[in-house]
Amino acid sequence: MRVPRAFLVPFWATFVFLYIPIVVVVIMSFNASSSLFVWRGFSFDWYVEVFRDGALMAGLGNTLIVASGSTLLATVLGTLLAVGISRYTRSGLVRAFAIAPALLPDLLLAIGLLSLFGLVQLTLGLHSVLIAHAVFSMAFVTAIVLARLSHVDPSLEEASRDLGAGPLRTLLRVTIPQLAPGIVAGALLAFTLSLDEFVIAFFTAAPNAPTLPMVIYSMVRFGVTPEVNALATMLLGVSMLAIIATQRLTRITESL
Repeated sequence: MRVPRAFLVPFWATFVFLYIPIVVVVIMSFNASSSLFVWRGFSFDWYVEVFRDGALMAGLGNTLIVASGSTLLATVLGTLLAVGISRYTRSGLVRAFAIAPALLPDLLLAIGLLSLFGLVQLTLGLHSVLIAHAVFSMAFVTAIVLARLSHVDPSLEEASRDLGAGPLRTLLRVTIPQLAPGIVAGALLAFTLSLDEFVIAFFTAAPNAPTLPMVIYSMVRFGVTPEVNALATMLLGVSMLAIIATQRLTRITESL
């Protein structure tokens, strides 16, 4: 059935509303002028200034440490949790609790994690942000790997055990290779989420170890500069590449 053109107007209007601000940020990041509202020609100067800014580079270093560590932790724990849920329980409630951190408001999760760190007397720092991001990202990894597990033939694991392989060897040699596309997709998504996450990091980081989103927030409180636009454009590029890779791997997972 052909859709009337009138129904497409809200569709395209929504896309314009969502993406026009992003397009403006990208375009103005190449503005030679220091003013956001006056175009003085095309230039890459602000991209060079990003790498000369010590505060931004320190925040980027902290973010990469947190994103890499939390991705590794979330991927390992999320994969094991998904395998455990798929193989040893059929409870929908257990599955719901496993992915609940992905559905909870960031503010609620941040306050809960901060309260937990205070209860166990854990000093705030990059390690606390890493743990918090791992908890948040692990739910997404679990959901993706669970989706992949629904396409895995359990008879292959049974055949491995019948041939004398133990549970650990079966997991490493049979299960994990079949889950590889889902695991990689979950890891890429976890890295992207940690790279851009602000609310949880704001509550669980130490004042002397801010992540990149926190540094950007402290800068934009006094006005957005072309330097911030250039940094936002680079982060947008990294996020889009990770999202595209995740989508491709998810399609591979569904087709296998």
